[in-house]
Amino acid sequence: MNTSQSAFNIERIRADFPILNREVKPGVPLIYLDSAASSQKPQQVIESIDHYYRYTHANIHRGVHTLAEEATAAYEESREKVARFINAPHARQVIFTRNATESINLVANAWGRTNIKAGDMIILTEMEHHANLVPWQVLAQEKNARLEFIPITSQGLLDLEEYRRLLQQSPKIVAFMHASNVLGTINPAAEMIHAAHEAGAVVMLDAAQSAPHISLDVQALDADFVAFSAHKMCGPTGIGALYGRESLLDAMPPFLTGGDMIKRVYLKHSIYNELPYKFEAGTPAIAEGIGFGTAVDYLSQIGMQNIHAHEQALVAYAMERLEEVNGIRIVGPSAEKRGGLTAFTMDGIHPHDVAQILDTYGVAVRAGHHCAMPLHDKLGVTATTRASFYLYNTFEEIDRLVEALYKVKAIFG
Repeated sequence: MNTSQSAFNIERIRADFPILNREVKPGVPLIYLDSAASSQKPQQVIESIDHYYRYTHANIHRGVHTLAEEATAAYEESREKVARFINAPHARQVIFTRNATESINLVANAWGRTNIKAGDMIILTEMEHHANLVPWQVLAQEKNARLEFIPITSQGLLDLEEYRRLLQQSPKIVAFMHASNVLGTINPAAEMIHAAHEAGAVVMLDAAQSAPHISLDVQALDADFVAFSAHKMCGPTGIGALYGRESLLDAMPPFLTGGDMIKRVYLKHSIYNELPYKFEAGTPAIAEGIGFGTAVDYLSQIGMQNIHAHEQALVAYAMERLEEVNGIRIVGPSAEKRGGLTAFTMDGIHPHDVAQILDTYGVAVRAGHHCAMPLHDKLGVTATTRASFYLYNTFEEIDRLVEALYKVKAIFG
C-alpha cells in the first residue's frame, strides 16, 4: 500500500529516528512494531538531552549560579510544554513522576489513603494494565474497600450498561484506561468521566496508551487525575506525568518526602511546598524532563490528529492483512474502535515462538500477557503476540510482518 495515504511525510519523519536505519543482523533491517511497550526517539529529543549534559547540567530549584538557573528554566519550560500539550489550566497541575505507574501509585496512596474507607467502592475494568490494578488492590486490602469491575463484551468493548449499574452504588473512585494496550480499544473517556461525576465519584484516567496517539485535552475530558509516560510518546525513559485537579492536589498529603518538597523544616514538623513541588521530592530526572518537553514539541509539530489518522490507516490495513493468514485470531474490536495495535494468537503456536521467529526477520513485536493477566484470563488465552504501530511505521512494514508470519506457519507445519 502506498504510504502517500498518510496525512504527513512519512519519509521525513522516519529520517528523524536514527535507530530505524539499523540492521538487526547483516542485510536484515529493523522493523520496529513494539511502540506500545516503548517508542523510539527522534534525533531532536536525543540532541536536547545531549545538549543539557554538555552545556547546562546542574541541580535545579536550588542554585543561583548560571548553570543552575539555566537548568531550572529548561526543566520548568518543559513542564509548561507538557501542560499545553494536554491543555491543563496551569503548569502547577502537572506533577513529574518516573512514569505512569508511579503517577497512579501517587494517587492511590496520597488520595486513596486519605479518602477511601472500609466498605467504599472502587470501580475498575477487566481490561486494566497491572499498573492501574495492583495499586487499587493493595489500597482495598488495606482499607477493607470493595473492588468492582466493568466487564468487557465479546467485541472487546466496555459494558457501559453494567458500568451505569455500578455507578448507582455510589463509588468513591473510578479508575480506567483510556486505551487498551492489548485490545486496542479506545474507551469513551469523556462519557464515562461525566457519568462518574454525576455519581459523585473521582476519576483516575490511565492515558499511557492514549497520550502518544490522540489529542488529550484534560479540560474537555473534565478529568480529575490523568497519568502518562514520556517513553511511549517519543520521549526518554524515567519520566512521566500526573495531571491533577488543583483542589484535589492541594488537599492531598505528599507521596514522597525529603528535599525540595518542603518550604520549611523544623526538627519535629515540616511545612510542605506549593504545587507541583509538594509531590516532587529529591533531585528529579532533569535531563529526562527536558527531553520530555522536546518530545511533546515534536508530536505537536506533526499534529496529533495526523498521527491518529496515520495509525488508523495502518491498523485497518494490518487487520485486513492478518486475517489473510489462516489460524490467526485478532483480539479486540474493529479497526475504527481501536488505536494503532493488534494483538493476536496463532493456532498451535505459542506467542513467544512467534515473536522469536519474527525477530530473525527483523520484525520486533511483543509476546506475553502485556501486564494484563486478568484480561488474558477473560480472553481464554495465556498470552498474545502484539504488533503496535506509531507515527514512523509504514504499510510496507506490515507487509513484511505478514510475510514473516507465513514463514512462522511454514516452520511449524
